[in-house]
Amino acid sequence: MRTVLVTGGTGTTGRRVATFLRARGVAVRTASRHPVAGDDQHVIFDWADPQTFAGAVEGVDRVFLVAPLSDPDPAAAVGGFLDAAVAAGTRRVALLSSSAVTDAPSGLGALPPLVRDRVPEVAVLRPSWFMQNFVGSHPVAAGIRERGEIVTATGRGRVAFIDPGDIAAVAGHLLLGASIPDGELILTGPQALSYDEAAAMIGEVTGTSVRHTSITAEELTTAIEAGGVPHDYARMLAGMDAEIAAGSEERITTTVRDITGEEPRSFRDFLLDAHRARSAHPAGTVA
Repeated sequence: MRTVLVTGGTGTTGRRVATFLRARGVAVRTASRHPVAGDDQHVIFDWADPQTFAGAVEGVDRVFLVAPLSDPDPAAAVGGFLDAAVAAGTRRVALLSSSAVTDAPSGLGALPPLVRDRVPEVAVLRPSWFMQNFVGSHPVAAGIRERGEIVTATGRGRVAFIDPGDIAAVAGHLLLGASIPDGELILTGPQALSYDEAAAMIGEVTGTSVRHTSITAEELTTAIEAGGVPHDYARMLAGMDAEIAAGSEERITTTVRDITGEEPRSFRDFLLDAHRARSAHPAGTVA
């Protein structure tokens, strides 16, 4: 192994992947659109600028790939990047997808087939929804802080929320050389919870009142769009909530344990740690 490139290297999952690999002595190059002070192994990388691809992939054997989230059909950009990466010697890619995304001819669903077609060894990670959505700057977290309310279109549907640290551990093991299992790599936490149950657990841990309000997918589309999100993208996000209401995310898998040898973090443990962190640093970003 030469160098692992981590795209989205300053993001929620990417920075955890970089930390995991560096702790094990792996040479890591992180990439994002903005410079990172004090990180001499960080490169400027922009999906909209193919001229940044060559410098990012030079000497890279493996890649943690986070596609451009703002692009509703990112296949063209990702395809050009993969061509540059494979030409530079990349042999394995761990693609961050989602349990809510299925293979398709276009959109985000087009990426797994595209990567499999271009790269010799591919692991497609399909995690459930992030526990970190309940903290920091995410709209769900903002609603909890500002109104004591979580608004979704999920009804009573359950989600086996996952900690991105567990996603990073799976990606790290696969990038280090673990054999890639056959079949879907669906990553979940150990328990499926409705948003009503999640709100109640947040209240128990923090001592504050938090409620869940379920609205229709159409109402949620309008609310998301009012925040400046394009209509088609807002409708897609609301549609994911509607799928949860129909039971799409209620499954629990053993993938994290099977690959890492460790049990995934529970939602309650995540909340307890987040609450302790906020209590210790009340001016910080942890909700």
